[in-house]
Amino acid sequence: MKATYDPDVDILRILFSNEHIEESDEDKPGVIIDYGHDGRVVGIEILDAAARRASSTCGRVQPLNCSGNSMAVSST
Repeated sequence: MKATYDPDVDILRILFSNEHIEESDEDKPGVIIDYGHDGRVVGIEILDAAARRASSTCGRVQPLNCSGNSMAVSST
């Protein structure tokens, strides 16, 4: 599993697999679920991620390492 956050566009992406994405659905506004060829969830994208976090009691998104415009993240 890999999570990346792009602060320039405020998108959090969580990948569960490196499998090719066959289909994507916006299940709820701003939450995109990516599916592989067998219908399994391979990733999730959350648009406007900073505004969508549950509450301040869940912690802040902290960068772990940077690579280009995206960074690995951890919630503390």
